[in-house]
Parts: sequence; structure tokens; C-alpha cells
Amino acid sequence: MTKTTTPDEESFITSYMEHTREQLLLLGEDPDREGLLKTPRRVAKAMLALTSGYRKDPREVLLSARFKENYRHMVIVKDIDFYSLCEHHMLPFYGKAHVAYIPNGYITGLSKIARVVEIYARRLQVQERMTTQIKECIQETLNPLGVMVVIEASHLCMQMRGIEKPHALTTTSDFTGAFTRPETRAEFMNLITHG
Repeated sequence: MTKTTTPDEESFITSYMEHTREQLLLLGEDPDREGLLKTPRRVAKAMLALTSGYRKDPREVLLSARFKENYRHMVIVKDIDFYSLCEHHMLPFYGKAHVAYIPNGYITGLSKIARVVEIYARRLQVQERMTTQIKECIQETLNPLGVMVVIEASHLCMQMRGIEKPHALTTTSDFTGAFTRPETRAEFMNLITHG
């Protein structure tokens, strides 16, 4: 079963195809040779998918499965795989996000936390901003007692160009509320490391 595109998406694909064809020419390639004939459309469809986060509202995702619940302990969704594009070179960075929140009368569906990560990852990003956006979205939408986000990622812009350090790993974190207490942060870090 093939996925159909909306008129807006088809317009994006057509435009992006023209740009990709121009890029191939700039590289000294022949966009009309057999191996590259379908490349502009493939690249356009890939970019449409890789930037799908611009067309989704993460707050709506959280609110679509918000439930009243008198639970006031840490909820952790860890090892959320993600793939994003660095806004500086438009090269991939990828890794895992670990997200915790302490409810304050409301919880959300666990898969919705992973969807929030995915929405922010599917935009041109820097890891630092993405970490804060996830935290702020959950804090503002659910109003929990606290939120903490840790992201570990490998950046191809560091691995395959520039400094070329293939094993470098970048870790970022951000937190609010109850997670400003060192013991709460330590509990979270212990649970994502050993739990």
C-alpha cells in the first residue's frame, strides 16, 4: 500500500525536486542518467518525512491522551530512538532521548511522550534546543511537578566532516520543578542508567 500525499505535500515535492535537480547539476552530475532519474523525487519525499515535525503540534498530541490520575511519582520513558537533521549542515544526528515527569493531577499516554520527541526531532534542529523544547512542551501542557529530559546523540556533522571524530557522543539535559533538587535528578539518572 503506497501512502498518498496531500496537494500541499505534492507542491512541496515538485518544488524540492527542482532544487535537487539543480544540486545534482552543481555537483557535476547528470540528473538524466538512469541511476539519478528518480533521485529528485526520492530526496523530496525523504525531506518531507524528515521535516514532518513542522506540520504537527506536540501539545495537541499530549492533550489527546491526557487523563486525570492521582499519581505523584516519577514517570520515565527512556531509550526513545530519534533521528534529526542538524540545522547547520543538514546532516543527520541521532540517538536516544530519556524523558521523565512527575504528574500533578494529570498523566498522558506513554506513547505520546515518544511522539513529542519525534515531532521536535523531525525539524531542522540543534540538540540543545530540542532538549529544551521537549521539556517546555510537557511542562506547559501537563503542568506536572517537574520534567527532566536527557538526550544522547551522535552527530554526522562531527563524524564524517570537520573534526571527523566518529565516536564522539553529545549529551544534553534540561529540567524544571522537582528536578531542580539534586536527589531527584540523581534518582532519574540512576533509573535511566541502571533501571
